[in-house]
Amino acid sequence: MKIILLTIVLPTLIMFFFLNLAAREWFLRIQEKRKRARREDALAESLRLDFTRESKTLKRVEVENPEARILCVDDEEVILNSLRKILVLDGYSVDTVETGQEALGLIRMHDYDIVFTDLKMPAMSGTDVTKSVKHLRPDIDVVIITGFASVESAVECMKHGTLDYIEKPFTEDELRLFVKRALIKRRDRIEKQLKPRVHVLGPEDSDPGIKGEFSIPGGVHVSAGHCWVSLAEDGSARVGLDDFARKLLGSMDSISFPSIGTSVKAGNPLFRVTQGSRRAPFNAPLSGKILMINEAIGQNCSILEETPYGNNWICVIEGDNLDAELPQLKIGKSAVTFFQEDLDRFKAFVQKTLGNEVSDHESLFIGVIEKLDDAGWETAMKEFFGR
Repeated sequence: MKIILLTIVLPTLIMFFFLNLAAREWFLRIQEKRKRARREDALAESLRLDFTRESKTLKRVEVENPEARILCVDDEEVILNSLRKILVLDGYSVDTVETGQEALGLIRMHDYDIVFTDLKMPAMSGTDVTKSVKHLRPDIDVVIITGFASVESAVECMKHGTLDYIEKPFTEDELRLFVKRALIKRRDRIEKQLKPRVHVLGPEDSDPGIKGEFSIPGGVHVSAGHCWVSLAEDGSARVGLDDFARKLLGSMDSISFPSIGTSVKAGNPLFRVTQGSRRAPFNAPLSGKILMINEAIGQNCSILEETPYGNNWICVIEGDNLDAELPQLKIGKSAVTFFQEDLDRFKAFVQKTLGNEVSDHESLFIGVIEKLDDAGWETAMKEFFGR
């Protein structure tokens, strides 16, 4: 009976599966045809519109939900017509002008993702356009259009900040693929700029780090709970708050120190940072006896705003299980990787918690924990410092 049912049901399920795939493919094709028809209408409409009030030779085509906004500059109208048609039908909003001077006027008034500029133009060369665009709007990427004989000049333009160059003549498919790759490069560049940089400092007590970035002194260890450890020759270890914790916490009202002479165990509470009515507990990175506390930090914890490293340690521990516990800490490249991974996790956590309240690089990280409600605060303490 089961075999009979399988012979009936299984082919039916397979048939429905392929029918569903075919229906979805048909639906996607219909959507693409409709999009292309709307873009063709936009192209035809643009020929009847007058944009000379903005720029003498400006022609503009706006499409719905464009993949990017592109400005093309070339003294040959036939090239601009070709670029405009190919790019618009592929889903980009496009402005075209015949001189570099017009292009510079437009980028002062409008936002573009990419500027395509011919290298050889009589009034203003592509090199000068590149320099001027990158000076006025360094966020816009520039692509050089060049002939075979000018490739060396195009490569030279890359020293002035061009994203890439494309050789003409080019086919429609070559241009489409080139633009897709250029946008990938652009997104990668923007992602790197948005991602906070983590770098290793020189001698721990001589460099305060770079404002707006995250640092780790060379030679110090970092715990999973974001405490740093610097070993002395006698086996004692200075312990402090690392740059991740210091920057994300923001303001600090006071620090509760461990008692001198008491023993602590790795992973158990060591000290607390107070911020208003809230307490941020930090766990011990090592086991051992408390030898000293930094009274200067206790009297004025704003010193940590200069640097949390070097002489701005919290306490000194006489380690009694260093051989087993030190390998659990991060140092050098592994510490940088750990910082970056936690910054990525924290970014996702904050965006989920605060949503659109956090928009730019600085406010996303520096002191952002202060903005969290009590529930968010407790979650942040557990996820990032309670380890």
